[in-house]
Amino acid sequence: MKRRTAREKALQTLFQVYVSNTDPSEAIEHVLEEQRPDLFMTNLVKGTIEHEKELDELITPHLIKWTMDRLANIDKTILRMAVYELKYEQDIPMNVTLDEAVELAKAFGDDNSSKFINGVLSKIKKELDN
Repeated sequence: MKRRTAREKALQTLFQVYVSNTDPSEAIEHVLEEQRPDLFMTNLVKGTIEHEKELDELITPHLIKWTMDRLANIDKTILRMAVYELKYEQDIPMNVTLDEAVELAKAFGDDNSSKFINGVLSKIKKELDN
């Protein structure tokens, strides 16, 4: 599975987990249908869930005039997953992670999601670079 597809499947899985309180294993199975699980995708899902509190703490200071509770579920999920990738998937260049998150926002978010995601992640990237 290509990484872009793995990210899309991870996003769909996480969205189910966060919105419907679905068990992560069941959500992965549902999203993949008959496909074989992908290690990168599974790591994104499990890592994002495992580090959710820490990820939210990294994201929150960069939400100018917003709170995590007010974010659209899809934007919140994209941010969490991308910040997990920025912080824990060291083999992936940060700019690739940002570009992929923006593409996910264009595909799954509303008209403003991609700009919002890009702005927040750019600030977090700068913070993590230091």
